[in-house]
Amino acid sequence: MPAGQANTSKLSFHPLTPDRWSDLELLFGLRGACGGCWCMSPRVPRSIFIRSQGDGNKRAFKRIVRAGEEPGILAYSGKTPVGWCALAPREVFKRLEKSRVLKPVDDAPVWSVVCFFVARPYRRTGISVRLLEAAVAYAKRRGARIVEGYPFDYESKKTPDAFVWTGLVGTFRDAGFTEVARRSATRPIMRYSIAPVKRGRKE
Repeated sequence: MPAGQANTSKLSFHPLTPDRWSDLELLFGLRGACGGCWCMSPRVPRSIFIRSQGDGNKRAFKRIVRAGEEPGILAYSGKTPVGWCALAPREVFKRLEKSRVLKPVDDAPVWSVVCFFVARPYRRTGISVRLLEAAVAYAKRRGARIVEGYPFDYESKKTPDAFVWTGLVGTFRDAGFTEVARRSATRPIMRYSIAPVKRGRKE
């Protein structure tokens, strides 16, 4: 089915739990979504990620799910898994703590959206916006006050999907996020405020 023609009228969204692991395997395929990542890249130092690329990352992510963490949201068209959005409290994602560009804006506790993956027939159909909205709703149920994302601002040119795994600026804007910081021309930090919080700005 050509991109943009998939039926997205009847989508449902569910947290990734152990009983849905096989659905994630089906969606990610043999390559683990992108080059054996299995959504471990944001969680571990680069050296560990590279060493575990492929089956090692898959086993590590499966352990996280089996331990009871719900590390993201699956989108379904009927019973078929068609999309994924990874999110958790920011402190879970060790790579963010090492990033100069994506370092914390302030001391407010936030949940971070770090990855999207959409099955090829469903790309460019608006599913990423709906996944992001479902992620915000999930974070709210878990007590989050702020949800933060780190999209790429590459909308003026065509970019392969594999290079925009954290989403595009337009997706976040369409889901109600606003830009709060930009330390790089192409990597803004965007937020959705669920409830007002008191915070002190980082230097």
